[in-house]
Amino acid sequence: MYIHCRNTIKERADVTGVDMKSDKELNDYIDTQTRQIRQQVGEEKVLLALSGGVDSSVCAGFLSKAIPGQLTCIFVDHGFMRLNEGDEIEKMFSKHDLRFIRVNAQKRFIAKLKGICDPETKRKLIGEEFIRVFEEESAKLGTVPFLAQGTIYPDIVESGGKHGAVIKSHHNVGGLPANLGFTGLVEPLSGLYKDEVRILGRKLGLPAFLVNRQPFPGPGLAVRVLGEVTEEKLDVLRRADAILREEIDRTKRRPDQYFAVLTGILSVGVKGDKRTYNHVVAIRAVTTNDFMTCEYVPLPHKLLGRISSRITGEIPAVSRVVYDITSKPPATVEWE
Repeated sequence: MYIHCRNTIKERADVTGVDMKSDKELNDYIDTQTRQIRQQVGEEKVLLALSGGVDSSVCAGFLSKAIPGQLTCIFVDHGFMRLNEGDEIEKMFSKHDLRFIRVNAQKRFIAKLKGICDPETKRKLIGEEFIRVFEEESAKLGTVPFLAQGTIYPDIVESGGKHGAVIKSHHNVGGLPANLGFTGLVEPLSGLYKDEVRILGRKLGLPAFLVNRQPFPGPGLAVRVLGEVTEEKLDVLRRADAILREEIDRTKRRPDQYFAVLTGILSVGVKGDKRTYNHVVAIRAVTTNDFMTCEYVPLPHKLLGRISSRITGEIPAVSRVVYDITSKPPATVEWE
C-alpha cells in the first residue's frame, strides 16, 4: 500500500530500522549513524555514487566526517545530466577533501537504452549498468568492500519498500547482486525524507547552493525523455530545461522542483512561413514538503508565456510547450 502522509514513523522503522520521532532528533541521528557506520565498515574503504544532487552530496558530507580518509566518490557521467552539469559537479567536488573520480560512460549508457521505451525497463537497465560501472571502477582501486548510496526513505517506499507496491524503481534501491563484489551497503540517509536530508546537510556545514538544489532522478534525463532515448532528444531537452530553470531562477519564490519533459509527441506548428512537425515539451513545477505528495504550482501566465516563447524560438526542434497541472497523487512528480 502506497503511503501518502508524513505520520508514518513506525512504517519507516519497519522498512529502514530507523525510528526518527521528529526533525529535532537530527543531531542524535548524526551521532547514531556515525557510530553504526564506523562499526559496520571499520577501517575499510567505501565507494560512493556522487551525482552532485542533494542526497548523494549530503551522503558524501556525512561519510567524509564519519570515516575521514576512507571515502572515494565516483561520479558516473551516464550522459543524462542537465546542461553543463557534469563539468560543474567535477569542478565543485574536486575541491573537497575526498577522492573524486569521474567516469565518462555516456556512449555506454545510450547504447544500453537503444530501442527501449518502457520506463521501468529504462530505470532497471540504467541501475544495472550503473552497478557494472562501479564494479569495474572498484576493481581498478583494489579491495573496496563497501558501496555507499544516498538512498532516502521515499525511494524505498516508491520502490515497493518492505510492504508496499512498486510505484517506480529507483536505481539505488533493491539490494546488492550476489556477484557485485561488495561486502555491504552503506545508506546513512535511508530513514530520512528530503526536507530532513536538507536540514542534515546544513548541520554538516554543506553550502546552501548545494543543499538547496532541487531533486534530480538517478537515471537523469533518461526518464524525462519519454520513449526511446537518443542523443538528439537529450540535446533538445537539455536546452529546453536550461531555459526553464533560467527563467524560474529569476523569480523571487521558486517551486520545490521544476523541470522540462520531452513528451515523445510531435505536433504541427508554424515557424516563419513554413509548416513544422516537431517535439512537444511539457513543463512541470510542484510544491511539496516531502515528495510523497505534491501540488502543482500555478506559475504566472506571463512567466509561462516567456518560457514558451523562448523554448520554441530558441530550439528549432520544438513546436509546442504545455504545462502539467497534475498533483501527486494521482500523478508522480516525474513523468516516468
